[in-house]
Amino acid sequence: MKKKVLLMGASGSGKTSMRSLIFSNNPASLTARLGATIDVEQNHVRFLGDLILNLWDCGGQDAFMDSYLTTQRGTIFKQVGVMIYVFDVESREILKDLEYYRDCMTGLQQYSPDAAVFLLIHKMDLVREPRQPTFLKRKQELEEASGDISVSVLATSIYDESLYKAWSNIVHTLIPNANVLSRHLNVFANACSATEVILFERTTFLVIATSSQANSDGHDHEAEAMYTKRYERTSELIKYFKHSCTRAREEFRSLEMELYDFTAVLDEMTRNTYVMVVVHDPGIEIAALKMNIKLARRKFEELQNDSLGT
Repeated sequence: MKKKVLLMGASGSGKTSMRSLIFSNNPASLTARLGATIDVEQNHVRFLGDLILNLWDCGGQDAFMDSYLTTQRGTIFKQVGVMIYVFDVESREILKDLEYYRDCMTGLQQYSPDAAVFLLIHKMDLVREPRQPTFLKRKQELEEASGDISVSVLATSIYDESLYKAWSNIVHTLIPNANVLSRHLNVFANACSATEVILFERTTFLVIATSSQANSDGHDHEAEAMYTKRYERTSELIKYFKHSCTRAREEFRSLEMELYDFTAVLDEMTRNTYVMVVVHDPGIEIAALKMNIKLARRKFEELQNDSLGT
């Protein structure tokens, strides 16, 4: 199963750096070594085992952008599943950026009208606090430039968890029946008496699905009281930990945490996913959580294969 992902934006906006962090497990400190993308760089990234992301990283120099919109128009914009357009928040050529963006949207509507569109306002770490007013101003500009087309506008930086939040949202749109996985995570969470269960993709550690232990009024009050960026922050920390393991020539397998107010276990769920189980009941042993994960593996392998049509 293959999905075309189009990564576009002006040269120097940070497209290749974010791709390096998400799919190559490189830390942010090494992105300065990356050179500018020349024309189109294609990569086939295996995600969830049988889902192939056909990632088109398009160079943002004017000559390349003009070529994409003229002679290569049909090739670039045909059969796109998701277009990700990256804007440098400190760009001094915002009018030109918006003009190219509008032209790209026209090409996308012509050849792939059903494609999802994500607009990333990138390098937010360069903006002085408070950052929200700057983000909201740029978001309004982009939504106005998009007209009647539905777009998702997100703030990102390679130096915090916002990049993982954005890409988790992006890949979630590419996974068929992702809601089915969430429903079964709810069942699994109930069986474990867990506060929360999170399913991660094995290679990227992007969040695929989460449980939602809702009360009778439809709100998850206990989850709302927890740190709102916990999913993305966990992805970021585990990626750094895995990188440290690689440098030490060790293989990352699982993680167990037993603190005064909660217990968490991160372990393999399927051959392509990891699961994190968080409980606040001090009477539940780590061994019991690991046993429940072991017993659930076969079912989640079947669910994953069904969701991908394999």
